[in-house]
Amino acid sequence: MVFLVSELANYERNVNRAIHKYNAYRKAASVIAKYPQKIKSGAEAKKLDGVGSKIAEKIDEFLTTGKLRKLEKIRSDDTSSSINFLTRVTGIGPAAARKFYEEGVRNLEDLKKIEHKLNHHQQIGLKYFEEFEKRIPRAEMQIMETLILKELDVVDPEYIGTICGSYRRGYRSYVNTLSLE
Repeated sequence: MVFLVSELANYERNVNRAIHKYNAYRKAASVIAKYPQKIKSGAEAKKLDGVGSKIAEKIDEFLTTGKLRKLEKIRSDDTSSSINFLTRVTGIGPAAARKFYEEGVRNLEDLKKIEHKLNHHQQIGLKYFEEFEKRIPRAEMQIMETLILKELDVVDPEYIGTICGSYRRGYRSYVNTLSLE
């Protein structure tokens, strides 16, 4: 369920450029991910803070049919799927992805052919794409968090560290960053 709502969020951000819808889907995905039980209906989901009637309808549609018409349409559209995919490369945002798409870039192989046009950050994203896509198990992140915070305390007890990204949002596998205050 969380994956579907996250996929809708990415579509709204990357293709439609509708940030308010992106934020709504993202918030709903986060709340659903933290919910201790499996969601059984849109009505149940709607009781959660951040899940409105439209998202609840989509949840009901998915629970009833096993699919979501909106996502099926998005996935079958070459423009949407290519732009969404390209934004998964670190350093490529929605505008750059659309520009690359208009230049005929659809996948990693196409991107490798124009690597000379990429900035340094995008080249790093392309080079390590598979590594960056790997998820870290929560148990491993909890060990890392303990080690990092212990070392941070050695550096300066005044520092406050927080593991960010999907770990902080409560997802079950993570790509993370560390925030220092």
